[in-house]
Amino acid sequence: MVKCVVFAVPGSLDTPTGGYAYDKRIMAELRHLGWEVDYLNIGEGFPAPDEATRAAARSLLAALPAGRPIVLDGLALGVLPEVAAEFASRHPLVALVHHPLALESGLAAERAASLRRSEQAALAEVREVVVTSPATAKLVASDYCVPAARITVARPGNDPVSLSARERNDILHLLSVGSVVPRKGFDILVSALALLADVPWRLTIVGDLTRDRTEAAKIQHLISQHGLAGRVETIGAIPSAQLAELYAKADLFVLASRFEGYGMAYAEALCHGLPVIGTTAGAIPDTIPRGAGLLVPPDDPAALAAALRGIIVDTEQRRSLSDAALAAARTLPTWRESAAIFAATLDKLA
Repeated sequence: MVKCVVFAVPGSLDTPTGGYAYDKRIMAELRHLGWEVDYLNIGEGFPAPDEATRAAARSLLAALPAGRPIVLDGLALGVLPEVAAEFASRHPLVALVHHPLALESGLAAERAASLRRSEQAALAEVREVVVTSPATAKLVASDYCVPAARITVARPGNDPVSLSARERNDILHLLSVGSVVPRKGFDILVSALALLADVPWRLTIVGDLTRDRTEAAKIQHLISQHGLAGRVETIGAIPSAQLAELYAKADLFVLASRFEGYGMAYAEALCHGLPVIGTTAGAIPDTIPRGAGLLVPPDDPAALAAALRGIIVDTEQRRSLSDAALAAARTLPTWRESAAIFAATLDKLA
């Protein structure tokens, strides 16, 4: 018997974020494992859809054959508790939670509280919940009242990386990857680098500059304000092949996120053997094991600057962290292994 599942995702799978990359790749790997996987785009504008978008999403879901399992991406599910309640009796529902919506940086307290209530109500209606890290599993259980028995951790997978010897650079190439939104902490990173004018470095920031144009403009202003225009480059979202070239040329990966439900860019940096500097927020300690990188408190430019200075000036520390990064990368799952875990959760719906 053919196993069928629908992934209901808000927007295009080509949207340049880790969450969409995860959805797209898991769907592809499930097909390799023999599943018939349909993709249903339930609309743009989530997690703040207007009424027309809500109604359209409901209509699209209503058209699906009764009994068909549906994986609802948490970006939409968290603000559609009434839709989850309506369809829970007709379809086995699975929530895919990349990170709780209420933990997005920059939200007003009232908005965060509203999102928390909405997401908790939605998660109460689904049969299973898939998360991308143990840290997120704990959050979903403790803060959203989901029984641990209904939660599965299916970490993002990783592809093999062909490594070549890096050129020694007099000026260290720093790489940071993530959509330019408040949660990624690029303001903290630029402020930290402003404290390091006396050491040789240059930074490339890779990530979507259009998701939050206000934040993107703020980062550009900070770069100019600190006199770093000649040392910090923001290049927007780029194709994966071009990004792989930047990983290969970089000497150090740094990302000052205020929260991560997993942190796929950190894992990708490990696979390229890069020393990693991150924060202790969310699931980042799950992704960067002890010894494979340096983690500092979020929202602390001074601590981040100190960590950066130490690695920039200490060749031996960079080499040690690089070796540990490669060792940690060997413990990461492949995409096929992650999809097999996901498939086992879908099998439970039967």
